[in-house]
Amino acid sequence: MKLILLCIFVMVICINCRKNNHNNNGDETLPDVELKAKVIASGLNLPWEMVYGPDNLIWFTEKSGKISRLNPATGQITTLLTISEVRVNGEGGLLGMALHPDFTSNPYVYVVYDYGSNYKEKVVRYNYENGSLNSPKILLDQISAASIHNGSRLLISDNKLFISTGDASDTSTPQNINSLSGKILRINLDGTIPADNPYPNNPLWSFGHRNAQGLVKVGNKIFSSEHGPDADDEINIIEKGRNYGWPNIKGFCNETNETAFCAANNVVEPLINWTPTIAPSGMTYYDNKYIPQFKNSLLLAILKGSKLIQLKLDDAQTKIVGTKDFYVNAYGRLRTVCQSPEGKIYICTSNGSDDKIIEIYK
Repeated sequence: MKLILLCIFVMVICINCRKNNHNNNGDETLPDVELKAKVIASGLNLPWEMVYGPDNLIWFTEKSGKISRLNPATGQITTLLTISEVRVNGEGGLLGMALHPDFTSNPYVYVVYDYGSNYKEKVVRYNYENGSLNSPKILLDQISAASIHNGSRLLISDNKLFISTGDASDTSTPQNINSLSGKILRINLDGTIPADNPYPNNPLWSFGHRNAQGLVKVGNKIFSSEHGPDADDEINIIEKGRNYGWPNIKGFCNETNETAFCAANNVVEPLINWTPTIAPSGMTYYDNKYIPQFKNSLLLAILKGSKLIQLKLDDAQTKIVGTKDFYVNAYGRLRTVCQSPEGKIYICTSNGSDDKIIEIYK
């Protein structure tokens, strides 16, 4: 009898150990949480980029040229700089921003904006010091800009700066490797060109893009969101030196006149496409147990479709295995999304009047 009781006791302990380890290490057992949302900033003018900074403040740009910080706990906004050179023209203005990954030692802020009467785009690095931005250094200039299709999302990965550029309303440029337009560009953080880029002394990383407005790193991969013309908005995995087809290809290589071009030009097909178009913009990769149902997902801000989309990835992070919509028409057009280390999510609107930053929490 004592032996039987001892065996039962050991079995109970083992089951509890497995259960506890599973709950501690495997978040798939965590239940979905109820999402709540609240406006933490309003009265903004077309915010374009948001970065959750190491100071626990949300750094954001507004298209008119302002760079500000928002305290998500109090709603207080502090303007750091207004770039007078910025010229708003349709979709153009002050757009993307990124902070140096080691901001404490290298307090650099990278922005991309459009300027001038002949309308060009440049990438500029600022130094943050004593609550202001100073010492601008131009890293890349003379990128074509227009009232539409300027790309302009920035991403720092492995100490390299990736820059999405649109075709700037000129479809002759995306397939031209000597043009900066319609590309994902890659430069060093000081503006020099990496020696391992696909083409010598060329910032080109990938080409054949129409208007990529989202860039995010997932593991060792970079995902982009891209606007199609009258059809075929896309999510792509960006690969070194690869061709993404525009303007010859829209979406998948599934038309008779597309298959030959795709085969001859090493074209990458998207993971997913949308027709009718929804105008996908900024995105983040979510892998936090704070909101368990969002783990291993891309969260994508949608302009034309006026919603936030969850794109669930497979375990290898090479496929989208499911999608779900949130906040459909609740706030209007959404430009981008970021998250706090805790796992709260922030989205910003792009309505052109009384724009807002909204916190999503549990």
